[in-house]
Amino acid sequence: MINDVNPAISAVSFPKELRSSGEICVNNVSKSYGAGQFTKEVVQDCSFTIERNKLTVMIGPSGCGKSTLIRLLAGFEAPTTGSMTLNDKPITKPGRDRLVVFQESALFPWMTTYDNIMFGPRARGEDTQQARDLAEFLLHKVGLTAFRKKYPPQLSGGMQRRAELARAMINNPEVMILDEPFRGLDAMSKELMWEYYAGLFDESRRTSFFVTTDIDEAIFLADRLLIMTNIPARVRATLEIDVPRPRRLVDMVNCERANEVKMEALALLHEEAMKSFSGGSKAAADFVEAYAKRAHKAEVAQ
Repeated sequence: MINDVNPAISAVSFPKELRSSGEICVNNVSKSYGAGQFTKEVVQDCSFTIERNKLTVMIGPSGCGKSTLIRLLAGFEAPTTGSMTLNDKPITKPGRDRLVVFQESALFPWMTTYDNIMFGPRARGEDTQQARDLAEFLLHKVGLTAFRKKYPPQLSGGMQRRAELARAMINNPEVMILDEPFRGLDAMSKELMWEYYAGLFDESRRTSFFVTTDIDEAIFLADRLLIMTNIPARVRATLEIDVPRPRRLVDMVNCERANEVKMEALALLHEEAMKSFSGGSKAAADFVEAYAKRAHKAEVAQ
């Protein structure tokens, strides 16, 4: 299945120049916008760790504040209170040690696939033989060697996503931050990219923070799953996905442990999603409370 996208995730292993890996700690972070009576708290007293060499996935209701957390981790914005560190050093601004792959394609349409991948090194004045060798390695690794001279509009959605992953990896970030990167793909391409990215992670073991609203994507990819509350965002629960790697989608369907975690996560997510609809409604609030009790009883019965 994955071979349709990646003819091998080639046998050539990642060189040391592409194996950096860090650890991020988020400590009691809150983020508000506006002032006075117009203040809106989007993130509230949020704490979690993105462990070194692990793939941490965050999932939560739409609009709960996940994208705000990404902007904070990337250094695009500063928290109102609390702190964030990378390898025990404060995160205060954007840096190449944390690179974000966004939902929408950020490839430059006037650049070829190769030139897009080389953008970072060239922007830093590092168009060296080593950088060019790494670009060639990544082109091969993401299965785009034959498309090196193609422009983004000439690539499929999955190819564009792979080119963006290569463009990020050539900068050797210590943490990869991915904001629903496969959201716009069709169902088949999306599942292919899950297996493809999982293979890249298994090989490089680069610390990764992956945000999604898709429970199947989350369970398949994660070492650790962070379940977020409705806005203002904070961690509702942390679930360990102790399913051996490498993983295949066909195996996960019948994996008892994966299905247990999925049902637990769905129950929590349903509660949080319903809160966004309550809006002060007594009936909605009663429904959420009743559902929580029912889910708890089912869990105890198991």
